[in-house]
Amino acid sequence: MGNQLTDMAPNTPFLPGLQSVHVVVIGLDSAGKTALLYRLKLREFVETIPTKGFNTERIKVSTGTSRAGSTSFQVWDVGGQEKLRPLWKSYTRRTDGLVFVVDSAETERLEEAKVELHRITRSAENQGVPVLVLANKQDLEGAVNATEVEKVLALHELSSSTLHHTQGCSAVDGRGLQPGLERLYDMIVKRKTMLRQSKKKR
Repeated sequence: MGNQLTDMAPNTPFLPGLQSVHVVVIGLDSAGKTALLYRLKLREFVETIPTKGFNTERIKVSTGTSRAGSTSFQVWDVGGQEKLRPLWKSYTRRTDGLVFVVDSAETERLEEAKVELHRITRSAENQGVPVLVLANKQDLEGAVNATEVEKVLALHELSSSTLHHTQGCSAVDGRGLQPGLERLYDMIVKRKTMLRQSKKKR
């Protein structure tokens, strides 16, 4: 499942109502990244094993604003074990958006997640790339809500050019995924529009 190498270079038109966007899913190991990917792809919960490299899937997401009412998301899900994290940069280099997944029931690792999130968003290649934080595992007892996750991850400290949104979700029942992806899509469109306007002004 996954692991097939498809089109590496995203072919994304710089127009509102994007037909296709390129998104990379990252986060600590065991946050539920692959389970979220296959919940989106197959619309069901799939038990997964730790990702050794990456999975990639093309997913149709209903966005309402594009002409056809849906947009094709090319989603890359990259392993989150400590030894794999230095590789994140090579996957995020030309991405339209970042999805950072956290296990909101494992509160003792949120500080570690914060360090990794700030490291990747501060790298030169990712300046200003929109970030959707998915506070996963909201179905578990003891999970902290999206507002608390946003606070602990210190999203207010991200660069002022980085659009971001935190969404509570669950890979088990799918709740929160659709509104989260719609917000990410809107942020991607907004950023592309801003980049286009700034080029015109030069």
